Amino acid sequence: MNPIRIDDPQDPRVAAYLDIRERDLAGRRGRFVAEGKVVLDLLLSTGRFAAESVLVLENRLVGIEEILRKAPAGLPVYVATSAVMDAIAGFHMHRGILAMGRKGVPQSAEAMLDALPARALVVVLVGIANHDNVGSIFRNAAAFGADAVLLDPTCCDPLYRKAIRVSVGAVLKIPFASFTDTAGFTAMLARRGFEQFALSPRGQTDIRDAQRSERLALYLGTEGEGLPDSLLARLHSVRITMSEGFDSLNVAAASAIALHHFSAKGT
Repeated sequence: MNPIRIDDPQDPRVAAYLDIRERDLAGRRGRFVAEGKVVLDLLLSTGRFAAESVLVLENRLVGIEEILRKAPAGLPVYVATSAVMDAIAGFHMHRGILAMGRKGVPQSAEAMLDALPARALVVVLVGIANHDNVGSIFRNAAAFGADAVLLDPTCCDPLYRKAIRVSVGAVLKIPFASFTDTAGFTAMLARRGFEQFALSPRGQTDIRDAQRSERLALYLGTEGEGLPDSLLARLHSVRITMSEGFDSLNVAAASAIALHHFSAKGT
C-alpha cells in the first residue's frame, strides 16, 4: 500500500468525493459512497461491489491497514488532513474514512430468486422511501439470516450513503434487486414456491401463530399508509399484536420482530 497524499481539495483525483451531501441528492452515475471502518471492511471483503478508491484521514490510516490489505492491487488510497478532507466532503468528516464503490449491473429480481437455496427467507419492501428505515431493515435482514431483499420502484436506493451507513454495511452483504410490477412479482414468487406474508397492524393472524414455510416472502410497507389494500387482498396478512389502544411500530422495529420470529422457525 502506497498512500497518496492529497493537499488540495480540488485535486481531480478526489473529485468524486466533492460535496458529498449534494451528490447524495443528485446521484453519482453508477458510484456510491461507503463510510466508516466497518463498511469499508465489508466493501473490500464481500466482493459484491468493486471499490474504486479510498479517502482516509491521515490519523486513521494505521487503524485500517489490516482492512486495506483486502483491497485489490493498485486500489488508490488517498490520505488527507482533517481540514482538507472536510473541504472535500463539504462538512466535518468525524469518521474520517470514505470509499468510492461501483454499483455495477443490477441483478434482476427473477435471476436473484432463481439463485436462492431451497429454504429461503426474503424481505419485500413496498413504498419505503426513508433511508434510515431501509438501512435498518437491511441490518435486521443480515442479523436474522434473510437471503435477499426485493424492492419496488417507490423505495429509496439502498446504496444511498446514509442507507449504507445505517445498515452498518449490510446493504453491501445482503443481495437485493428491484421489481416493477407488484402483481407480476407476487405471481413470480408463487411460481417459485414462496408463501407470502404481508405485515400489517390489521393482519389476519397474530405473528406468534404464523408458521414458517420452507420458502417465505415477508412484505413490509411504509409507515402510516402501510401496504396497499390491493396487495393485502392478495396475500395472507400477519400482525404484531400490541397493547390495547396502540397499534403502530416503526417499520424497522417491526421488521426485526418479524424476522426474528421467522428466522427461528424450523431451526
